[in-house]
Amino acid sequence: MTTQLTLTFSALTLATAFGAPLKVMILDGQNNHNWRATTPVLVEALESTGEFDVDICTSPARKPRNAEVEPNPQKWDGWNPQFSNYDVVVSNYNGESWPEDVQKNFVSFVENGGGFVSVHAADNSFPEWKAYNKMIGIGGWNGRKLVRDGYWVHVEDGKVIKDNTTEGNSGAHAKKSEFLVEHLTTDHPITKGLPHRWLHTIDELYCKMCGPAENLEVLGYAKSTLSKRNEPILMTIQFGKGRIFHTTLGHDETAMRCRGFYTLLQRGTEWAASGEVTRNAAVPADFPTEDKTSPVAKP
Repeated sequence: MTTQLTLTFSALTLATAFGAPLKVMILDGQNNHNWRATTPVLVEALESTGEFDVDICTSPARKPRNAEVEPNPQKWDGWNPQFSNYDVVVSNYNGESWPEDVQKNFVSFVENGGGFVSVHAADNSFPEWKAYNKMIGIGGWNGRKLVRDGYWVHVEDGKVIKDNTTEGNSGAHAKKSEFLVEHLTTDHPITKGLPHRWLHTIDELYCKMCGPAENLEVLGYAKSTLSKRNEPILMTIQFGKGRIFHTTLGHDETAMRCRGFYTLLQRGTEWAASGEVTRNAAVPADFPTEDKTSPVAKP
């Protein structure tokens, strides 16, 4: 028995040293966006590198918007994501609150070193869940208010500003469009070697996002035509021992099928899982330029 355990451990160690794929859980099942269309793109973006092994965990469906329909706790009772089996969790979820036990397990997973990636409307979720709002740093919509629920984070003259005086609703965006992404730093493993500026394909540019913004580093931003401010769109957060990569990009399949989005998702997921970017460090030859987008074709 001891010999068998020793051999198994050695084999696992060897596999890890040779770059066994990182284990990824993608969470979906509820969203005000078309998660059935976007989750497959997230899977493709990650698994196409050969560096990620992806599983999908789909929540119970949202309760119908009908006051006469009672909640069905039995559906949620059977939903128990095994976060600890994965290196990193990628959220494509924006919906009803999770059961208390699931929330506790998720907090424990991240606090103890598990990785977390928040994509687009995942930062709309759970306005009442304090730990989650610390994980994402800033969020919007679902009743969030500037000042009351945290700082409106933006960038001015290359510096991160935390506005705690401007009041109003949190979360907004102008009409979808292409927009220029600017990296605040190219020293971070996620952005290292990438162009300082690049043109993103048609997407929503979130603005007026707010939150506790603790242990938050802004990696990239874009100028909102609505708020007239440089709004964070790429950021990292430290929560306990856990690393979080948060991107507000990715409204739909078109927005995700951008080489810039693919690259940053790949790098951000690797960094959240491991604290480094070595597997996905190469800069794609077709990465967008300052003047030209780079759509990713469907396979």
